[in-house]
Amino acid sequence: MEQTYSTWHLNPTGEAVMEDIHTPYWRHFINVILERNLSDCTVLDFGCSRGGFLRLLNGMLPFCKGVGIDIASDSIDEAGKSVGDQPLSYHVTGDPSRFGSMFDIAFSYEVIYLLQDLSEHARQMKEALRENGVYYAVTGCHTESPLWNRRKEVIANSSSTRVPSYSPDDYIDAFAANGFDVTLRRFGFNDFAPPPTNRKFHPGILDALTYSADEKILFRFSKN
Repeated sequence: MEQTYSTWHLNPTGEAVMEDIHTPYWRHFINVILERNLSDCTVLDFGCSRGGFLRLLNGMLPFCKGVGIDIASDSIDEAGKSVGDQPLSYHVTGDPSRFGSMFDIAFSYEVIYLLQDLSEHARQMKEALRENGVYYAVTGCHTESPLWNRRKEVIANSSSTRVPSYSPDDYIDAFAANGFDVTLRRFGFNDFAPPPTNRKFHPGILDALTYSADEKILFRFSKN
C-alpha cells in the first residue's frame, strides 16, 4: 500500500499539470505487458480507486471499453467525474464476475494483497475473463519482502480490514488451483519517480528503490 497523492510536473508542451503519484509506476506497468494492441479489447481495472490507471492505459494503448471496479463509493464517484468522452465506466463492487465473461484483459495494482480469500478472487476473475483472457496483478506486499512485517503494521494502522500475510506461492497456488497458467517477473521499475514521503513504509531511499525494482512482483495469470 503506497501513499496516494498528487504532484505537479511539466507535460511535453511545458504546461504544469497535476499527476497522481502512482503514474510513473502505472506507466511502467503498461510498458512491460506483453499485449501491445488493445483496440478490440474490453479491459477491467480491479480496485480502480479514482480511475487514473484506466485513463492512462487508454491514452497509451487505446481499448474498446474499460471498466473500473472498487468497493470505495467515494473513489468511484471521483472516477466517474473524469470519464469525459472516454469509453470508461466505474462501478461499486468487489466482484468482477457480476459482469459475466466480458473481459479480454484485467489489471490490478497493489490491491490483491488485501483480499481475504485469494481463491475466491481467482474464481471470480476466471468467470470474468473471456477464453484466453489474461489478468496482470502487481504487488510487493508478500512475506519475501524483507520489510513486510514493518509495512504490514503501517498498512494495518490505516486499514479497516485484516491485513493478510501472503507469500508469493500463495498467490501462485490460488490461481493455479483455479485453472490459470501462472508466470511472473520482477516489476523492475527503473524510471524516475518522486522520493518517498511515507518513511514508515519506506524507511530509506534505497528501500523505496529496491521495493519498486526488486520486491514488487508482476504476476500474469492466463485463463486456460
